[in-house]
Amino acid sequence: MDLFEYQAKELFAEYGVPVPQGKVASTPQEARAIAEEFAAAGTSRVVVKAQVKAGGRGKAGGVKVADDAQDAQAKAEEILGMDIKGHTVHRVLVEEASAIEEEYYFSFLLDRANRTFLSICSAEGGVEIEEVAASNPDAVAKVEIDALKGAPAEVAADIVRRGKLPEQAAAGAVELITKLWDVFVGADATLVEVNPLILTGDGRVVALDAKVTLDENAAFRQDLESRKVAAEGDPLEVAAKEKGLNYVKLDGEVGIIGNGAGLVMSTLDVVAYAGESRGGAKPANFLDIGGGASAEVMANGLEIILGDSDVRSVFVNVFGGITACDAVANGIVQALELLESRGDDVSKPLVVRLDGNNAELGRKILNDRNHPAVRQLDTMDGAAAQAAELAAK
Repeated sequence: MDLFEYQAKELFAEYGVPVPQGKVASTPQEARAIAEEFAAAGTSRVVVKAQVKAGGRGKAGGVKVADDAQDAQAKAEEILGMDIKGHTVHRVLVEEASAIEEEYYFSFLLDRANRTFLSICSAEGGVEIEEVAASNPDAVAKVEIDALKGAPAEVAADIVRRGKLPEQAAAGAVELITKLWDVFVGADATLVEVNPLILTGDGRVVALDAKVTLDENAAFRQDLESRKVAAEGDPLEVAAKEKGLNYVKLDGEVGIIGNGAGLVMSTLDVVAYAGESRGGAKPANFLDIGGGASAEVMANGLEIILGDSDVRSVFVNVFGGITACDAVANGIVQALELLESRGDDVSKPLVVRLDGNNAELGRKILNDRNHPAVRQLDTMDGAAAQAAELAAK
């Protein structure tokens, strides 16, 4: 579970990590009101920061300094509604401007490849750490963390030394790093990243940015619900997420349902290839119903795809393994009955290819239902070609 910057900073503050003061706004007027509060407290300059779960906000124009409350409102108007790497900005963080002397980088993360915890520290912050590692690998220190020992002051001091942070920032950085380890462990995080970690004009070390990923496997002992934000983005993706579906909206006309990410990716390729000679039809989505999906999951997936106004045909491509083909067929039948009972249009053609476990039984279920929208084919290439052709018509 990835947190927004403002959520990560709220978490940091709970553990005593120094962060700039700030509040979240969803409208330009709210941004102005927050800036006026800071001005009344003696801080007129603020920073307006887009709240999206993506990097590169500054380069995209999603981070702007405002000189006063009126300017903060204007900056918020520019940022709200922006698209940053496919993420629409629905809220901004308005926080006090910091007097930055130097910028550093620091993170704790779970190193899955080496089965350990890792810290990364560099005196070159404020830019993507991958760029620093590529251009100047000696500037990036990677220090393994003993899970039992953690990161007390002596370990943090070694990280700071190996990261080549300057002496004037060392003491503050050591204290901050020990607290970040408390965040990492206490919140069951898999990533805690600060970029940049800054040295201010008055000698303080502060987390100017914050990125945190929480381990959802620890939900039984963490209050993750309180950190969830109302779903945003494409309405179909939001609805699919609420149903627990692995769905991504694309810009084509052929709806895709498959069981298993590999099969779905192959299906996208096959449909795209078939569409090149059939009116340019392309996949409309990625939807993986999973290896052990039930009939209910199949029905939910079909309901989402048929609700997409861009979809002109649907290709259901299933290889029965853990998911038996008869369960998939029942799911299709249930979805059609559900949509028809609600008065929804179910005239979009469904091209179905079933293979593997209980394929014959699945085909019989569909044949017996004999819905006019359903067509069955035996091969993936043949089914993809027909789905593309139907979409083109």
